[in-house]
Amino acid sequence: MTTEELTAILTHAKNIAMVGLSADPTRPSHQVAKYLLEHGYRVLPVNPNCAQVLSLDCFSDLISAKQALPVGETIDIVDIFRKSELVMPHVEEAIKIGAKVIWMQEGVVNEAAAKRARDAGLRVIMNMCLMKTHGHLFTENYIL
Repeated sequence: MTTEELTAILTHAKNIAMVGLSADPTRPSHQVAKYLLEHGYRVLPVNPNCAQVLSLDCFSDLISAKQALPVGETIDIVDIFRKSELVMPHVEEAIKIGAKVIWMQEGVVNEAAAKRARDAGLRVIMNMCLMKTHGHLFTENYIL
C-alpha cells in the first residue's frame, strides 16, 4: 500500500473498531487506542472479556459495535490485535457489517483472511502498527 493510500484511509476514517483491545495499560492495544482517541477517532472496543476500556463500553463482537453507531455510520477500520490464526472470524464479521478496511497490527499476518477481505472489497493492511503509521504520516518529528 502506498503512502498516499494510507494517508487517504486515515484521513477519511472516523470509526475504528479495535478487536482484542486490552484493559491493561501496558499492552500495545491499549496504547494504540489511547493514541487514536487523542487524535480524534471514535474507538469501539471489541473484547467480550471486558466491560469497559478507557471509559468506553466494550462490545462482544463487531456486529454489536456496528449496531451502537448512529444510523448511517459505518466502521471504517477494523484494527485486529489477535493471534494470526484467530483473524478469519473477525474478517467474516467485518464483511457482514460493511467495514471498509481490515488492519492487522504488527506481527499479525493471515494471508487467507487478507485474500477473503480483498475478495469482498475491503482494503487490507497487514503486519503494521496503526499508531506508528498515523504518527509517521501526520505527526511532525514522529519517530518510528
